[in-house]
Amino acid sequence: MLLGGCASSGDSWVELAGTRYKVELAQNDADRAKGLMFRDAMDQDRGMLFIHDRQEPMAYWMKNTKIALDILYFDEQRRLVSQQRDVPPCSAGDACPPYPSRQPARYVLELNAGQAAKLGLKDGATLRFSPDIPTPE
Repeated sequence: MLLGGCASSGDSWVELAGTRYKVELAQNDADRAKGLMFRDAMDQDRGMLFIHDRQEPMAYWMKNTKIALDILYFDEQRRLVSQQRDVPPCSAGDACPPYPSRQPARYVLELNAGQAAKLGLKDGATLRFSPDIPTPE
C-alpha cells in the first residue's frame, strides 16, 4: 500500500511523549492519498493522522510533498511500531521511494521532520487521541 498522506480538521489532537499536536484526520482513501501533498509548510505543533480500516503492513511515500516529515507507524493499541525519521520531500512523481513500516500498523502520524528526535521517541511509545477521533472497530 503506497499512500501520500485534505482531510478533516478541527479541534482534533494527539499526544505523544507528553507533547500535544493538533492534527488533521485522513480517514478515507481520497484523504489518505492526498495527505500533505503540495503544502509549503506546517506549524511545528501540527500534524496529520491517517486512520486505516485495518492493521497491515504499510508504506508511505513523499510524492508531491514539499516538506520533510517524520512518518510514525502505530498498531491497533496505538503503540509506536516503526519510525521513518527526517524523510525528505520528493518531486520525482511516481519515482519517489516508499518508506515502509517494520511491523503492521493501523495509524500513521506525520509530523515535521525532527519531532521524533526532539521527543526522543522509542518504539513502544503510546499515542493518545482526543475524544473526537474515531477508533475503528
